[in-house]
Amino acid sequence: MVKEISLNDKLPSFSLEATRVRTCKDSDLLGQWAVIFIYPKDNTSGCTREVREFNERYSEFESAGLTIFGLSKDTMASHTSFSTKLDLQFPLISDPQTLLIQSLNAWKEKSMYGKKYMGTERSTFLINKDLTVKYIWRKVKVAGHVDEVFDKYQELIGDL
Repeated sequence: MVKEISLNDKLPSFSLEATRVRTCKDSDLLGQWAVIFIYPKDNTSGCTREVREFNERYSEFESAGLTIFGLSKDTMASHTSFSTKLDLQFPLISDPQTLLIQSLNAWKEKSMYGKKYMGTERSTFLINKDLTVKYIWRKVKVAGHVDEVFDKYQELIGDL
C-alpha cells in the first residue's frame, strides 16, 4: 500500500522519459512552480480536451511563472504522436510502469460494466519551487479545471 500523498509532502523522486525534454526528473522542477496533471489515456475525448485546454493557456501559465507537465502511462511513441497532433507546448511524461502515478496515489481500482480493473484517476498536483505539494485535485472533472488550477496558483502566490 502506497502512502497517500498529502498537502505539504515533497514530490516523490522520479526520472522518466518525456516529450520535449527527453528525460524529466523531479530535480528539473526545482526553483519553479509546476503543475503535473495526470490523465488516463492519450487520444481519448476527455483527455484530449484537458490537454488542449492546458495547451491553450500555456503562455498565460508560463508568464505567471507556472510550468505545465502532463503525465500518463502511455508509451513515448503514443505521447510523441499525441503531442505532435495537438502541437503541445509542454512535456508529456511517460510512466508505463505507473511508478510516479502510483506514488502520487492516482492508480486506483475502477469499475466499468461491473468489471473491476486498475486505472489512472484523473488528478492534478500544484508544486512549489522546493518540490512541496501545495494543492491536490482528485477525480478531476475536465470542464473548468484549467481555470481552477490557474486561479489556485494565483491565490497561493498572492499569499506569499
